[in-house]
Amino acid sequence: MFKPLDPLLHAELRLAVMSLLISAEEAEFPYIKEQTGATAGNLSVQIDKLSAAGYIEVEKTFKGKKPCTLCRITPVGLKAFEDYVKALKSYLNVKKT
Repeated sequence: MFKPLDPLLHAELRLAVMSLLISAEEAEFPYIKEQTGATAGNLSVQIDKLSAAGYIEVEKTFKGKKPCTLCRITPVGLKAFEDYVKALKSYLNVKKT
């Protein structure tokens, strides 16, 4: 009856990161950190998990002499997010008998 929820996306911070990246072409690490309220260390670990799964791609560059980490959602990540939302809706649309 219920569709399985992707455990990778079911974690609050990873879901927040994916939600931000759905609406943006790309986002810098400080912006994601600010929007989610996460610590730098925790956010870095969660971004690594999303990247390892192929849900996001991470590009490390420089702005002048300062390091800059850019994150983008991948087509695989977009599909996983869409599937997650569909599965979550199956929990919300349970008809009472």
